Amino acid sequence: MSEESGKRGGSKLAQFRMAVQKEFGKNLEKATPANVREFVECYQRQSFEATGKDRIDLHETKTTYEEILKDFFLQVLDRPSDEALISLWTLAFEMSFFSIEQHAAERLQSLFGESE
Repeated sequence: MSEESGKRGGSKLAQFRMAVQKEFGKNLEKATPANVREFVECYQRQSFEATGKDRIDLHETKTTYEEILKDFFLQVLDRPSDEALISLWTLAFEMSFFSIEQHAAERLQSLFGESE
């Protein structure tokens, strides 16, 4: 499959790329912290619904955020390439825009002072 045909459809990555461009524009010009968070939540919900399961049974043995992150990154290494790339991209995209949102909130707070 050529790069160009991969961009038009077929693979999970191509479908994801099209969904991202439809939501945010070809150059992500319509991306904001709010719609990025909404997109990621919707994508994750659709991915879960595609599994056909009614509920999630968590057997989580990790107790700290650091352990959970390590486990996530280990699991990503075992996924097919398309799924791994999508998982890492959505995590990085969401975290980047969360950082933008936090920075903007800090700037606004400095303008208006502490709220009580």
